[in-house]
Amino acid sequence: QAQLVESGGGSVQSGGSLRLSCAASDYIYSGNCMAWFRQAPGQEREGVARIYTGRSSTYIADSVKGRFTISQDNAKNTVYLQMNSLKPEDTAVYYCAATRPIGSSWFSYCPDLRSGEYTWWGQGTQVTVSS
Repeated sequence: QAQLVESGGGSVQSGGSLRLSCAASDYIYSGNCMAWFRQAPGQEREGVARIYTGRSSTYIADSVKGRFTISQDNAKNTVYLQMNSLKPEDTAVYYCAATRPIGSSWFSYCPDLRSGEYTWWGQGTQVTVSS
């Protein structure tokens, strides 16, 4: 069964930190691309980070670079989003997503952080940063 379950959201003051977790079923996790998106009220969904679990290669969007990191724990089929130096503009619902890589073998890669490129989605977790 394909499943993504996020946790770790909450409320924090500006400058604080949170770590989001995304637990994936075996079907989704192994060798696939996993990503974090966020959506603030009235705004489009924005991709913030992705990781290719088969290679541990990562990408962080410019909007959060230097503050957010993405990592994986293969033993737990879990991907993390560590968010430091949080700002009020980081307030959003954060979604975990996954998809299969493009291409095959050594030439495979993860798609860009556009929501339409990702197949599986979690239910989302709210992050609220107060000033």
